[in-house]
Amino acid sequence: MIALPDLGWTAGHTNDFEPYAADGLVPGRVSEQHRGVSIVVTEAGELRTDVAGRLSHDAAAGDLPAVGDWVAVAARPAEGAGTIQAVLPRRTKFSRKVALAASEEQVIAANIDTVFLVTSLNDDFNLRRLERYLTLAWESGAQPVIILTKTDLCDDVATRVLEVEAIAFGVPVHAISSITGDGLELVRSYLAPGLTVALLGSSGVGKSTLVNTLAGREVLAVQEIRESDGEGRHTTTHRQLVLLPEGGLVLDTPGMRELQLWESTDGLGETFADIEELGLRCRFNDCAHGTEPGCAIQAALEAGTLAADRWESYLKLQRELAHLERRLDKRAQSEARKQWAKAGAEGRANMRLKGRR
Repeated sequence: MIALPDLGWTAGHTNDFEPYAADGLVPGRVSEQHRGVSIVVTEAGELRTDVAGRLSHDAAAGDLPAVGDWVAVAARPAEGAGTIQAVLPRRTKFSRKVALAASEEQVIAANIDTVFLVTSLNDDFNLRRLERYLTLAWESGAQPVIILTKTDLCDDVATRVLEVEAIAFGVPVHAISSITGDGLELVRSYLAPGLTVALLGSSGVGKSTLVNTLAGREVLAVQEIRESDGEGRHTTTHRQLVLLPEGGLVLDTPGMRELQLWESTDGLGETFADIEELGLRCRFNDCAHGTEPGCAIQAALEAGTLAADRWESYLKLQRELAHLERRLDKRAQSEARKQWAKAGAEGRANMRLKGRR
């Protein structure tokens, strides 16, 4: 039998759950999701669950159960099933904008303590993509850690580490190999009973292999990647929370081909703290960082102390967030108009009824 504290349950969760306990519901943590079905781990075992119609209808997309969430379940133990009636407040969450959707949030992982941003030292290595991951990781509220995998396939690990450290201020960077065991003890230092680590990165960087290594057995299926061209991909198709034998939990995720930002203004400031600090040194408070005299950013670009591609990356992400903010604002205005129209219609209907009396 699994004890809730092993899954990360705290006194705060006990307080949050009190109203649901009075209704006879049981607490559990979402460990997997498969096309509308969530696997929830409870003290009585795993339950295959659906979401109550009321919750499904009333909740926004980002408020529906996600892997890592603590939930209140109406359990049917004899069937090994149940219905999720509520989601407990989240401490942290890693979100992105749903690909191709207008303006909807997708929660990738909830209630995580540490985010491992995993990238390999082969052809996958990409500093600009890493900046995007960092922006969302800082916004999540969890502690980001960068894991550089496959040191056994890289001839100059030290240089790569320095390149990453130059864009990841205050973020630990660890170079490892699941094959040789290089650096794995540092990775294990983030794992302890009740703590949850989420692994995020593109396909083929070694996330599932790392989970299997930490677990000491193959708990996640993987597919071989051809190192000559990087082709092939891991077979992980869903997010999954794994309880490790020595304590701690790891949440593996499928490789994400597209990672669009979701309300990450604070995260952008953390990721590009160097650029935002430079902006404060400009002569004018409203400096557009173009041709204005006394622009500290243009001076840094000319001196080579700020890389042009990092500045372009910052501008690109800033534009993306501004575009998202405008779309969310328009949607909020549209919803408000609908609510006012509905209230007006109901008011007129009530007036007509009173008139008939």
